[in-house]
Amino acid sequence: MARILVIEDEDLIRDSLEDLLLVEGFEVITAENGEKGVYLASQKQPDLILCDVMMPILNGYEVLEQVRQDKELSTVPFLFLTSMVDRHSNRKGMSLGADDYLEKPCTKDELLAAIAVRLGKQKVIEERIEEKMNALRSSITLSLPHELQTPLSGIMGLSELLMMQSEEVTASEVYEYANGIHRSAERLYRLIQNYLLYSKLLLLRSQGQPRFTAQYPCNSFVVFSNIGDRKAREYERLEDLELDITEVDLRMSSEDLIKIADELIDNAFKYSSQGTKVCLSSYVTDAHWVLTIKDHGRGMTKAQIANIGAYIQFERRFYEQQGMGLGLVLAKTLVEFYGGNINIHSEEALGTSICIAIPL
Repeated sequence: MARILVIEDEDLIRDSLEDLLLVEGFEVITAENGEKGVYLASQKQPDLILCDVMMPILNGYEVLEQVRQDKELSTVPFLFLTSMVDRHSNRKGMSLGADDYLEKPCTKDELLAAIAVRLGKQKVIEERIEEKMNALRSSITLSLPHELQTPLSGIMGLSELLMMQSEEVTASEVYEYANGIHRSAERLYRLIQNYLLYSKLLLLRSQGQPRFTAQYPCNSFVVFSNIGDRKAREYERLEDLELDITEVDLRMSSEDLIKIADELIDNAFKYSSQGTKVCLSSYVTDAHWVLTIKDHGRGMTKAQIANIGAYIQFERRFYEQQGMGLGLVLAKTLVEFYGGNINIHSEEALGTSICIAIPL
């Protein structure tokens, strides 16, 4: 049963709306002024709000503005009931987040039709949100145990072998075991650090952090050429790397730029095959430094690009891959904190091109 809040200062109209909606099977809450309406909205969490425009204490626009500032009510359908329907009023209400206007007096059919449409749209929105949440839960279920267990298994297994064979192993075997333990530990460390950084960025964004600033500039050529070379060596693909980086000092911290470069270049090598090129190129405009990272890997569909997010991995059942989908999201979030943006173009089986624009 949908719960509807009716905010109307005229007793006769308010009582008539309440009777009509009760007969139609809705749960109804009423308020005789805007101030009480805002209070009841926060306390009762209605599924839809019907509100008059001209009221004492708080008018309808002020009610709408306060309701939209409440995170729990920010998407609740809001319908105005008013006798002053004109273009200026409509535009003002819509700019504040109103969903529709109903002119007083309206017929029963008009009122019920408007309510049905808005509740229907809200249901579709909630279903889509639930679908995305289910996809997120599924992705976490598939990726998290694997990402934690794999490096831990490597560390435990190799260290156990080293202890069991301590009297027999040669110096070269000790190095081989230690190297394997170190690689597994690095993978686990990176996962933990990415998780902590992502949590920090989410917290800063929720607190309204507008953008980052850096005290000292960072050299774009040094960062991307060094990390490009390091990643190419890690993947044993030095011949696949192509660099054409314009040298410019960027107003961002070296730590953040290194993180952006590390995650994006790592992805380019991770999701493409040996023998295919990974190309890094950049240029400078009047206002931005623009970098493109292009690989010739398996690529992504438009739907996958639209759904990129933390803990989201595509086709995990079919591809063995490391990470939890945090890398691209971290890079994108960091770029945005410095006032920049990232655009992604990708085609299945042809590769992915990521373009970053960072203000100078």
